[in-house]
Amino acid sequence: MSTGGGGAVFLGVDVGTGSARAGLFDEKGKLLGSASSPIQIWKEKDCIEQSSTDIWHAVCISVKSACSLADVAPENVVGLGFAATCSLVAVDADGSPVSVSWSGDARRNIIVWMDHRAVDQAERINARNSPVLQYCGGGVSPEMQAPKLLWVKENLQESWSMVCRWMDLSDWLAYRATGDDTRSLCTTVCKWTYLGHAHMEQWKESDSCDMEACGWDEVFWEEIGLGDLVEGNLSKIGRSVAFPGHPLGSGLTPNAAKELGLLPGTPVGTSLIDAHAGGVGVMESLPDAESKADMSDEQAICHRMVLVCGTSTCHMAVSKNKLFIPGVWGPFWSAMVPEFWLTEGGQSATGVLLDYIVENHAAAPLLANHAASQSISIYELLNKILLSMMHEQNISYISALTQDTHVLPDFHGNRSPLADPKSKGVICGLTLDTSDKNLALLYLATIQGIAYGTRHIVEHCNVHGHKIDTLLACGGLAKNPLYIQEHADITGCPIILPRENESVLLGAAVLGAVAAKKFPGVRDAMKTLNAAGKVP
Repeated sequence: MSTGGGGAVFLGVDVGTGSARAGLFDEKGKLLGSASSPIQIWKEKDCIEQSSTDIWHAVCISVKSACSLADVAPENVVGLGFAATCSLVAVDADGSPVSVSWSGDARRNIIVWMDHRAVDQAERINARNSPVLQYCGGGVSPEMQAPKLLWVKENLQESWSMVCRWMDLSDWLAYRATGDDTRSLCTTVCKWTYLGHAHMEQWKESDSCDMEACGWDEVFWEEIGLGDLVEGNLSKIGRSVAFPGHPLGSGLTPNAAKELGLLPGTPVGTSLIDAHAGGVGVMESLPDAESKADMSDEQAICHRMVLVCGTSTCHMAVSKNKLFIPGVWGPFWSAMVPEFWLTEGGQSATGVLLDYIVENHAAAPLLANHAASQSISIYELLNKILLSMMHEQNISYISALTQDTHVLPDFHGNRSPLADPKSKGVICGLTLDTSDKNLALLYLATIQGIAYGTRHIVEHCNVHGHKIDTLLACGGLAKNPLYIQEHADITGCPIILPRENESVLLGAAVLGAVAAKKFPGVRDAMKTLNAAGKVP
Protein backbone atom coordinates (compact mmCIF):
# COMPACT_ATOMS: atom_id res chain seq x y z
CA MET A 1 0.00 0.00 0.00
CA SER A 2 1.50 3.32 -1.02
CA THR A 3 0.97 6.40 1.12
CA GLY A 4 2.25 8.72 -1.55
CA GLY A 5 -1.06 10.55 -1.22
CA GLY A 6 0.13 12.07 2.04
CA GLY A 7 -1.68 10.11 4.80
CA ALA A 8 -0.01 10.39 8.20
CA VAL A 9 1.90 7.28 9.23
CA PHE A 10 3.11 6.39 12.73
CA LEU A 11 6.26 4.29 13.20
CA GLY A 12 6.76 1.90 16.10
CA VAL A 13 10.09 0.24 16.86
CA ASP A 14 10.40 -2.70 19.26
CA VAL A 15 13.66 -4.29 20.37
CA GLY A 16 12.90 -7.71 21.81
CA THR A 17 15.24 -10.37 23.13
CA GLY A 18 16.15 -11.76 19.71
CA SER A 19 15.37 -9.09 17.13
CA ALA A 20 14.63 -5.46 16.36
CA ARG A 21 11.30 -4.86 14.62
CA ALA A 22 9.66 -1.87 12.99
CA GLY A 23 6.00 -1.38 12.05
CA LEU A 24 4.15 1.39 10.23
CA PHE A 25 0.52 2.17 11.08
CA ASP A 26 -2.09 4.44 9.51
CA GLU A 27 -4.38 6.85 11.35
CA LYS A 28 -6.82 4.03 12.18
CA GLY A 29 -4.16 1.75 13.68
CA LYS A 30 -3.94 -0.56 10.67
CA LEU A 31 -0.54 -2.14 10.06
CA LEU A 32 0.84 -1.07 6.68
CA GLY A 33 4.06 -3.07 6.83
CA SER A 34 6.67 -4.42 9.21
CA ALA A 35 10.18 -5.84 9.14
CA SER A 36 12.66 -7.35 11.58
CA SER A 37 16.39 -7.84 11.91
CA PRO A 38 18.11 -10.30 14.30
CA ILE A 39 20.31 -9.07 17.14
CA GLN A 40 23.28 -10.74 18.76
CA ILE A 41 23.14 -12.20 22.25
CA TRP A 42 25.85 -13.72 24.44
CA LYS A 43 24.90 -16.25 27.13
CA GLU A 44 27.34 -17.59 29.74
CA LYS A 45 25.63 -19.20 32.75
CA ASP A 46 23.61 -16.47 34.52
CA CYS A 47 25.20 -13.70 32.43
CA ILE A 48 23.28 -12.66 29.31
CA GLU A 49 24.59 -9.70 27.30
CA GLN A 50 23.96 -7.68 24.14
CA SER A 51 25.49 -4.78 22.21
CA SER A 52 23.86 -1.34 21.80
CA THR A 53 25.87 -0.80 18.60
CA ASP A 54 24.52 -4.03 17.13
CA ILE A 55 20.98 -3.20 18.25
CA TRP A 56 21.01 0.28 16.68
CA HIS A 57 22.28 -1.23 13.42
CA ALA A 58 19.39 -3.76 13.49
CA VAL A 59 16.90 -0.97 14.25
CA CYS A 60 18.09 1.01 11.21
CA ILE A 61 17.81 -2.05 8.95
CA SER A 62 14.29 -2.90 10.16
CA VAL A 63 13.02 0.71 9.82
CA LYS A 64 14.34 1.06 6.28
CA SER A 65 12.97 -2.36 5.31
CA ALA A 66 9.53 -1.64 6.79
CA CYS A 67 9.31 1.69 4.95
CA SER A 68 10.32 -0.01 1.70
CA LEU A 69 7.85 -2.90 2.13
CA ALA A 70 4.98 -0.55 3.01
CA ASP A 71 5.99 1.91 0.28
CA VAL A 72 5.98 4.74 2.81
CA ALA A 73 7.97 7.89 2.04
CA PRO A 74 10.01 9.51 4.86
CA GLU A 75 7.87 12.66 4.81
CA ASN A 76 4.75 10.58 5.60
CA VAL A 77 6.26 9.31 8.88
CA VAL A 78 4.97 12.00 11.24
CA GLY A 79 6.15 10.48 14.52
CA LEU A 80 7.88 7.46 16.01
CA GLY A 81 8.21 5.72 19.32
CA PHE A 82 10.53 3.10 20.77
CA ALA A 83 9.77 0.09 22.96
CA ALA A 84 12.34 -2.41 24.20
CA THR A 85 13.10 -5.02 26.80
CA CYS A 86 14.06 -3.60 30.20
CA SER A 87 17.74 -4.34 29.62
CA LEU A 88 20.46 -2.15 31.16
CA VAL A 89 22.74 -0.10 28.85
CA ALA A 90 26.13 1.38 29.84
CA VAL A 91 27.72 4.23 27.85
CA ASP A 92 30.53 6.72 28.53
CA ALA A 93 30.56 10.52 28.18
CA ASP A 94 30.81 10.25 24.37
CA GLY A 95 27.93 7.76 24.20
CA SER A 96 30.35 4.93 23.42
CA PRO A 97 29.69 1.46 24.89
CA VAL A 98 31.30 0.41 28.19
CA SER A 99 31.65 -3.31 28.85
CA VAL A 100 29.43 -4.95 31.50
CA SER A 101 30.95 -8.35 30.75
CA TRP A 102 33.51 -10.50 32.56
CA SER A 103 35.08 -10.84 29.11
CA GLY A 104 35.91 -7.11 28.95
CA ASP A 105 34.49 -7.07 25.40
CA ALA A 106 33.46 -3.41 24.90
CA ARG A 107 30.70 -4.43 22.49
CA ARG A 108 28.91 -6.22 25.32
CA ASN A 109 27.55 -3.13 27.10
CA ILE A 110 24.01 -4.37 27.84
CA ILE A 111 22.92 -6.62 30.71
CA VAL A 112 19.84 -8.31 29.22
CA TRP A 113 16.57 -8.18 31.18
CA MET A 114 16.55 -11.93 31.90
CA ASP A 115 20.14 -11.98 33.23
CA HIS A 116 20.17 -13.37 36.80
CA ARG A 117 23.75 -12.57 37.83
CA ALA A 118 22.52 -10.22 40.58
CA VAL A 119 20.43 -12.63 42.71
CA ASP A 120 22.73 -12.10 45.72
CA GLN A 121 22.64 -8.31 45.31
CA ALA A 122 18.83 -8.37 45.09
CA GLU A 123 18.62 -10.36 48.33
CA ARG A 124 20.90 -7.90 50.14
CA ILE A 125 18.93 -4.90 48.86
CA ASN A 126 15.64 -6.49 49.95
CA ALA A 127 17.00 -7.27 53.41
CA ARG A 128 17.16 -3.51 54.08
CA ASN A 129 13.36 -3.17 53.79
CA SER A 130 13.57 0.30 52.28
CA PRO A 131 10.20 2.11 51.96
CA VAL A 132 10.59 2.25 48.15
CA LEU A 133 10.34 -1.55 48.01
CA GLN A 134 6.62 -1.49 48.83
CA TYR A 135 6.15 -0.10 45.30
CA CYS A 136 7.66 -3.19 43.65
CA GLY A 137 5.74 -5.93 45.41
CA GLY A 138 7.86 -5.77 48.56
CA GLY A 139 11.25 -6.40 46.97
CA VAL A 140 13.37 -5.89 43.89
CA SER A 141 13.87 -8.70 41.40
CA PRO A 142 17.35 -9.55 40.04
CA GLU A 143 15.82 -8.55 36.68
CA MET A 144 15.51 -4.93 37.91
CA GLN A 145 18.29 -2.37 37.56
CA ALA A 146 19.43 -1.60 41.14
CA PRO A 147 20.79 -5.14 41.77
CA LYS A 148 22.50 -5.18 38.36
CA LEU A 149 24.13 -1.80 39.01
CA LEU A 150 25.39 -3.03 42.39
CA TRP A 151 26.80 -6.16 40.73
CA VAL A 152 28.77 -4.07 38.23
CA LYS A 153 30.14 -1.81 40.96
CA GLU A 154 31.23 -4.82 43.02
CA ASN A 155 32.70 -6.85 40.16
CA LEU A 156 33.77 -4.54 37.31
CA GLN A 157 35.23 -1.48 39.01
CA GLU A 158 36.97 -0.14 35.89
CA SER A 159 33.75 -0.22 33.89
CA TRP A 160 31.87 1.33 36.81
CA SER A 161 34.20 4.33 36.84
CA MET A 162 33.89 4.84 33.05
CA VAL A 163 30.10 4.88 32.74
CA CYS A 164 28.53 8.31 32.28
CA ARG A 165 24.96 7.13 31.65
CA TRP A 166 23.13 4.02 32.82
CA MET A 167 19.94 3.72 30.80
CA ASP A 168 17.04 1.37 30.19
CA LEU A 169 17.29 0.14 26.61
CA SER A 170 14.15 1.92 25.38
CA ASP A 171 15.37 5.21 26.90
CA TRP A 172 18.77 4.70 25.28
CA LEU A 173 17.15 4.17 21.87
CA ALA A 174 15.27 7.47 22.22
CA TYR A 175 18.48 9.17 23.42
CA ARG A 176 20.42 7.74 20.45
CA ALA A 177 17.71 9.06 18.13
CA THR A 178 17.29 12.55 19.62
CA GLY A 179 20.25 13.36 21.88
CA ASP A 180 17.76 13.97 24.74
CA ASP A 181 18.40 11.77 27.77
CA THR A 182 15.07 12.49 29.49
CA ARG A 183 13.89 9.20 30.98
CA SER A 184 10.45 7.63 30.79
CA LEU A 185 8.15 7.31 33.79
CA CYS A 186 7.61 3.75 32.52
CA THR A 187 11.22 2.59 32.76
CA THR A 188 12.28 4.54 35.84
CA VAL A 189 9.20 3.66 37.90
CA CYS A 190 9.05 -0.02 36.93
CA LYS A 191 12.74 -0.94 36.95
CA TRP A 192 14.67 1.72 38.89
CA THR A 193 12.55 2.25 42.07
CA TYR A 194 11.66 5.80 40.93
CA LEU A 195 8.55 7.04 42.76
CA GLY A 196 6.52 8.44 39.88
CA HIS A 197 3.68 9.52 42.14
CA ALA A 198 5.97 12.30 43.41
CA HIS A 199 4.62 14.13 40.32
CA MET A 200 1.01 13.21 40.97
CA GLU A 201 -0.12 16.49 42.54
CA GLN A 202 1.90 18.84 40.29
CA TRP A 203 1.66 17.39 36.79
CA LYS A 204 -0.87 15.92 34.39
CA GLU A 205 -0.10 14.25 31.08
CA SER A 206 -1.60 17.25 29.25
CA ASP A 207 1.14 19.47 30.73
CA SER A 208 3.58 17.54 28.48
CA CYS A 209 6.97 18.73 29.65
CA ASP A 210 10.24 17.41 30.99
CA MET A 211 9.83 17.13 34.75
CA GLU A 212 12.70 17.46 37.17
CA ALA A 213 13.31 14.00 38.60
CA CYS A 214 12.04 14.52 42.13
CA GLY A 215 11.02 10.89 42.67
CA TRP A 216 14.43 9.36 43.42
CA ASP A 217 14.87 8.19 47.02
CA GLU A 218 18.50 9.23 47.55
CA VAL A 219 18.64 7.51 50.96
CA PHE A 220 17.79 4.18 49.27
CA TRP A 221 20.70 4.47 46.81
CA GLU A 222 23.11 5.41 49.61
CA GLU A 223 21.90 2.59 51.88
CA ILE A 224 22.47 -0.09 49.23
CA GLY A 225 26.00 1.12 48.44
CA LEU A 226 25.29 3.12 45.29
CA GLY A 227 25.44 6.63 46.76
CA ASP A 228 27.84 7.69 44.00
CA LEU A 229 24.88 7.58 41.58
CA VAL A 230 23.30 10.44 43.55
CA GLU A 231 26.25 12.69 42.71
CA GLY A 232 25.87 15.21 39.87
CA ASN A 233 22.14 15.59 40.51
CA LEU A 234 21.59 11.91 39.58
CA SER A 235 22.76 12.60 36.01
CA LYS A 236 23.94 9.00 35.52
CA ILE A 237 20.46 7.56 36.08
CA GLY A 238 18.20 10.46 35.11
CA ARG A 239 17.81 14.13 36.01
CA SER A 240 14.52 14.59 34.15
CA VAL A 241 11.57 12.30 33.44
CA ALA A 242 8.48 12.54 31.22
CA PHE A 243 5.19 10.79 30.55
CA PRO A 244 5.34 8.19 27.75
CA GLY A 245 4.70 9.89 24.41
CA HIS A 246 6.13 13.28 25.45
CA PRO A 247 8.12 14.72 22.48
CA LEU A 248 11.87 14.50 23.07
CA GLY A 249 14.39 17.19 22.15
CA SER A 250 13.96 18.53 18.61
CA GLY A 251 12.97 15.14 17.22
CA LEU A 252 15.37 13.01 15.18
CA THR A 253 18.88 14.39 14.95
CA PRO A 254 20.26 14.79 11.39
CA ASN A 255 22.64 11.87 11.99
CA ALA A 256 19.96 9.50 13.36
CA ALA A 257 17.54 10.53 10.61
CA LYS A 258 20.10 9.67 7.94
CA GLU A 259 20.79 6.27 9.55
CA LEU A 260 17.06 5.47 9.79
CA GLY A 261 16.15 6.82 6.34
CA LEU A 262 13.76 9.39 7.88
CA LEU A 263 13.56 13.19 8.05
CA PRO A 264 15.47 15.25 10.65
CA GLY A 265 13.13 16.71 13.25
CA THR A 266 10.58 13.87 13.02
CA PRO A 267 8.95 13.82 16.50
CA VAL A 268 10.04 11.01 18.85
CA GLY A 269 7.93 10.11 21.89
CA THR A 270 9.28 9.20 25.31
CA SER A 271 9.59 5.41 25.40
CA LEU A 272 7.90 2.39 26.94
CA ILE A 273 9.17 -1.02 28.02
CA ASP A 274 8.04 -3.54 25.37
CA ALA A 275 5.44 -5.31 27.53
CA HIS A 276 3.95 -1.96 28.54
CA ALA A 277 3.82 -0.94 24.88
CA GLY A 278 1.86 -4.17 24.31
CA GLY A 279 -0.59 -3.01 26.97
CA VAL A 280 -0.98 0.37 25.29
CA GLY A 281 -1.42 -1.37 21.93
CA VAL A 282 -4.21 -3.70 23.05
CA MET A 283 -5.98 -2.49 26.21
CA GLU A 284 -8.76 -0.65 24.35
CA SER A 285 -9.31 -3.46 21.79
CA LEU A 286 -12.67 -4.60 23.17
CA PRO A 287 -15.35 -5.63 20.67
CA ASP A 288 -18.60 -3.68 21.12
CA ALA A 289 -20.32 -6.82 22.41
CA GLU A 290 -17.83 -7.04 25.30
CA SER A 291 -18.03 -3.40 26.40
CA LYS A 292 -19.77 -2.77 29.72
CA ALA A 293 -22.58 -0.27 29.17
CA ASP A 294 -23.17 0.17 32.91
CA MET A 295 -19.61 1.37 33.54
CA SER A 296 -17.62 4.48 32.78
CA ASP A 297 -14.52 4.11 30.59
CA GLU A 298 -12.37 4.68 33.68
CA GLN A 299 -14.09 1.82 35.52
CA ALA A 300 -14.19 -0.57 32.55
CA ILE A 301 -10.46 -0.43 31.80
CA CYS A 302 -9.80 -1.50 35.40
CA HIS A 303 -11.56 -4.85 34.77
CA ARG A 304 -9.02 -5.90 32.12
CA MET A 305 -5.64 -7.58 32.25
CA VAL A 306 -3.31 -7.66 29.26
CA LEU A 307 -1.11 -10.74 28.73
CA VAL A 308 1.95 -9.86 26.68
CA CYS A 309 3.08 -13.37 25.76
CA GLY A 310 6.56 -13.77 24.32
CA THR A 311 9.82 -15.18 25.70
CA SER A 312 8.29 -14.38 29.07
CA THR A 313 4.77 -13.18 29.87
CA CYS A 314 3.84 -9.90 31.51
CA HIS A 315 0.43 -9.46 33.13
CA MET A 316 -0.64 -5.80 33.10
CA ALA A 317 -3.64 -4.34 34.93
CA VAL A 318 -4.47 -0.74 35.87
CA SER A 319 -6.46 0.92 38.65
CA LYS A 320 -7.37 4.46 39.68
CA ASN A 321 -6.30 3.71 43.27
CA LYS A 322 -2.95 2.30 44.30
CA LEU A 323 -3.12 -1.38 45.25
CA PHE A 324 -0.25 -2.99 47.15
CA ILE A 325 -0.06 -6.67 46.21
CA PRO A 326 2.58 -8.89 47.83
CA GLY A 327 4.86 -10.52 45.27
CA VAL A 328 3.48 -8.50 42.33
CA TRP A 329 5.33 -5.49 40.95
CA GLY A 330 3.78 -2.07 41.51
CA PRO A 331 1.76 -0.05 42.11
CA PHE A 332 3.49 2.08 39.46
CA TRP A 333 1.98 5.51 38.81
CA SER A 334 1.62 6.47 35.10
CA ALA A 335 3.99 3.68 34.03
CA MET A 336 1.72 2.46 31.21
CA VAL A 337 -1.55 4.40 30.96
CA PRO A 338 -0.91 7.96 32.19
CA GLU A 339 -2.53 8.87 35.52
CA PHE A 340 -3.51 5.25 36.28
CA TRP A 341 -1.67 2.97 38.70
CA LEU A 342 -0.15 -0.12 37.05
CA THR A 343 0.04 -3.60 38.57
CA GLU A 344 2.56 -5.80 36.76
CA GLY A 345 2.59 -9.55 37.26
CA GLY A 346 4.77 -11.85 35.23
CA GLN A 347 6.20 -15.25 34.42
CA SER A 348 9.92 -15.20 33.64
CA ALA A 349 9.84 -18.14 31.22
CA THR A 350 6.90 -18.98 28.94
CA GLY A 351 7.80 -18.96 25.23
CA VAL A 352 11.39 -19.82 26.11
CA LEU A 353 10.14 -22.66 28.36
CA LEU A 354 8.04 -24.18 25.57
CA ASP A 355 11.09 -24.00 23.28
CA TYR A 356 13.20 -25.67 25.96
CA ILE A 357 10.71 -28.51 26.56
CA VAL A 358 10.28 -29.21 22.85
CA GLU A 359 13.88 -28.82 21.69
CA ASN A 360 15.29 -31.09 24.41
CA HIS A 361 13.00 -34.04 23.65
CA ALA A 362 14.31 -37.03 21.66
CA ALA A 363 11.45 -36.75 19.14
CA ALA A 364 12.13 -33.07 18.34
CA PRO A 365 14.55 -33.36 15.36
CA LEU A 366 12.28 -35.72 13.41
CA LEU A 367 9.17 -33.67 14.24
CA ALA A 368 10.93 -30.48 13.15
CA ASN A 369 11.67 -32.10 9.78
CA HIS A 370 8.04 -33.22 9.41
CA ALA A 371 6.82 -29.72 10.26
CA ALA A 372 9.23 -28.13 7.77
CA SER A 373 8.06 -30.50 5.02
CA GLN A 374 4.48 -29.30 5.65
CA SER A 375 5.58 -25.63 5.84
CA ILE A 376 4.20 -25.28 9.36
CA SER A 377 5.81 -24.70 12.75
CA ILE A 378 6.60 -27.58 15.10
CA TYR A 379 3.94 -26.16 17.45
CA GLU A 380 1.25 -26.32 14.77
CA LEU A 381 2.24 -29.95 14.16
CA LEU A 382 2.06 -30.72 17.90
CA ASN A 383 -1.44 -29.19 18.00
CA LYS A 384 -2.45 -31.54 15.15
CA ILE A 385 -1.00 -34.56 16.98
CA LEU A 386 -2.96 -33.67 20.13
CA LEU A 387 -6.16 -33.36 18.12
CA SER A 388 -5.67 -36.82 16.59
CA MET A 389 -4.85 -38.30 20.03
CA MET A 390 -8.10 -36.86 21.36
CA HIS A 391 -10.08 -38.54 18.57
CA GLU A 392 -8.17 -41.83 18.95
CA GLN A 393 -8.93 -41.95 22.69
CA ASN A 394 -12.54 -40.85 22.12
CA ILE A 395 -12.40 -38.05 24.69
CA SER A 396 -14.18 -34.71 24.50
CA TYR A 397 -11.41 -32.29 25.46
CA ILE A 398 -7.73 -32.08 24.56
CA SER A 399 -6.98 -30.96 28.13
CA ALA A 400 -8.00 -34.40 29.46
CA LEU A 401 -5.04 -36.00 27.68
CA THR A 402 -2.63 -34.83 30.41
CA GLN A 403 -4.32 -36.43 33.43
CA ASP A 404 -1.03 -38.20 34.24
CA THR A 405 1.42 -35.44 33.16
CA HIS A 406 1.92 -32.21 35.10
CA VAL A 407 4.42 -29.36 34.82
CA LEU A 408 5.33 -26.68 37.38
CA PRO A 409 6.69 -24.01 35.02
CA ASP A 410 9.11 -22.20 37.37
CA PHE A 411 12.20 -23.17 35.34
CA HIS A 412 13.57 -19.59 35.60
CA GLY A 413 12.15 -18.80 39.04
CA ASN A 414 8.71 -17.49 39.95
CA ARG A 415 8.32 -13.76 39.26
CA SER A 416 4.70 -13.51 40.46
CA PRO A 417 3.10 -13.95 42.86
CA LEU A 418 5.75 -15.88 44.84
CA ALA A 419 8.59 -13.50 43.90
CA ASP A 420 11.14 -16.31 44.23
CA PRO A 421 13.93 -16.19 41.61
CA LYS A 422 15.33 -19.44 43.06
CA SER A 423 12.11 -21.43 42.49
CA LYS A 424 12.61 -24.47 40.26
CA GLY A 425 10.49 -26.26 37.69
CA VAL A 426 9.03 -29.78 38.03
CA ILE A 427 7.81 -32.36 35.51
CA CYS A 428 5.63 -35.08 37.04
CA GLY A 429 4.63 -38.23 35.17
CA LEU A 430 7.76 -39.00 33.13
CA THR A 431 8.19 -42.42 31.54
CA LEU A 432 10.70 -43.98 29.13
CA ASP A 433 8.46 -43.02 26.20
CA THR A 434 10.35 -40.92 23.60
CA SER A 435 7.64 -40.80 20.93
CA ASP A 436 6.18 -37.72 19.25
CA LYS A 437 2.95 -38.34 21.20
CA ASN A 438 4.88 -38.16 24.47
CA LEU A 439 6.38 -34.83 23.37
CA ALA A 440 2.89 -33.57 22.49
CA LEU A 441 1.67 -34.43 26.01
CA LEU A 442 4.65 -32.69 27.63
CA TYR A 443 4.05 -29.63 25.45
CA LEU A 444 0.36 -29.54 26.42
CA ALA A 445 1.11 -30.02 30.12
CA THR A 446 3.62 -27.14 29.95
CA ILE A 447 1.01 -24.84 28.39
CA GLN A 448 -1.41 -25.85 31.13
CA GLY A 449 1.20 -25.20 33.84
CA ILE A 450 1.80 -21.72 32.42
CA ALA A 451 -1.97 -21.08 32.29
CA TYR A 452 -2.38 -22.11 35.93
CA GLY A 453 0.42 -19.64 36.72
CA THR A 454 -1.66 -16.91 35.06
CA ARG A 455 -4.74 -17.99 37.02
CA HIS A 456 -2.69 -17.77 40.24
CA ILE A 457 -1.68 -14.19 39.33
CA VAL A 458 -5.25 -13.11 38.41
CA GLU A 459 -6.77 -14.59 41.57
CA HIS A 460 -4.01 -13.10 43.76
CA CYS A 461 -4.57 -9.63 42.25
CA ASN A 462 -8.34 -9.86 42.70
CA VAL A 463 -7.99 -10.89 46.35
CA HIS A 464 -5.96 -7.70 46.86
CA GLY A 465 -8.42 -5.26 45.29
CA HIS A 466 -8.46 -5.71 41.52
CA LYS A 467 -11.65 -6.69 39.65
CA ILE A 468 -10.13 -8.46 36.66
CA ASP A 469 -12.67 -10.43 34.62
CA THR A 470 -11.43 -10.05 31.03
CA LEU A 471 -8.06 -10.92 29.50
CA LEU A 472 -6.52 -9.45 26.33
CA ALA A 473 -3.60 -11.33 24.79
CA CYS A 474 -0.89 -10.29 22.36
CA GLY A 475 2.62 -11.37 21.39
CA GLY A 476 3.98 -14.45 19.66
CA LEU A 477 2.26 -17.04 21.89
CA ALA A 478 -1.12 -15.38 21.32
CA LYS A 479 -0.95 -16.71 17.74
CA ASN A 480 -1.18 -20.27 19.10
CA PRO A 481 -4.91 -21.17 19.43
CA LEU A 482 -4.20 -24.01 21.87
CA TYR A 483 -2.26 -21.68 24.17
CA ILE A 484 -5.15 -19.18 24.18
CA GLN A 485 -7.86 -21.84 24.64
CA GLU A 486 -6.10 -23.44 27.62
CA HIS A 487 -5.71 -20.02 29.24
CA ALA A 488 -9.40 -19.23 28.74
CA ASP A 489 -10.46 -22.62 30.14
CA ILE A 490 -8.13 -22.53 33.13
CA THR A 491 -8.66 -18.87 34.16
CA GLY A 492 -12.40 -18.88 33.40
CA CYS A 493 -12.02 -15.46 31.73
CA PRO A 494 -12.89 -14.54 28.14
CA ILE A 495 -9.74 -13.79 26.16
CA ILE A 496 -9.82 -11.10 23.48
CA LEU A 497 -7.30 -11.02 20.63
CA PRO A 498 -6.64 -7.67 18.91
CA ARG A 499 -7.15 -7.14 15.18
CA GLU A 500 -3.47 -6.26 14.87
CA ASN A 501 -1.43 -8.91 16.61
CA GLU A 502 1.64 -6.64 16.49
CA SER A 503 0.41 -4.86 19.60
CA VAL A 504 3.86 -3.94 20.93
CA LEU A 505 4.71 -2.20 17.65
CA LEU A 506 1.32 -0.45 17.72
CA GLY A 507 1.92 0.68 21.31
CA ALA A 508 5.28 2.13 20.27
CA ALA A 509 3.62 3.85 17.30
CA VAL A 510 1.06 5.38 19.70
CA LEU A 511 3.98 7.19 21.35
CA GLY A 512 4.97 8.67 17.99
CA ALA A 513 1.38 9.73 17.30
CA VAL A 514 1.17 11.52 20.66
CA ALA A 515 4.60 13.13 20.19
CA ALA A 516 3.42 14.43 16.80
CA LYS A 517 0.42 16.08 18.56
CA LYS A 518 -2.06 14.00 16.53
CA PHE A 519 -3.78 13.13 19.83
CA PRO A 520 -4.00 14.99 23.17
CA GLY A 521 -2.63 11.99 25.08
CA VAL A 522 -1.88 8.27 25.14
CA ARG A 523 -5.37 7.18 26.22
CA ASP A 524 -6.99 9.20 23.38
CA ALA A 525 -4.61 7.59 20.88
CA MET A 526 -5.34 4.12 22.29
CA LYS A 527 -9.08 4.58 21.80
CA THR A 528 -8.60 5.43 18.12
CA LEU A 529 -5.71 3.14 17.19
CA ASN A 530 -6.68 0.01 19.21
CA ALA A 531 -9.02 -1.73 16.72
CA ALA A 532 -11.84 -3.84 18.13
CA GLY A 533 -10.60 -7.35 18.71
CA LYS A 534 -12.34 -10.71 18.76
CA VAL A 535 -13.08 -13.49 21.20
CA PRO A 536 -11.72 -16.62 19.48
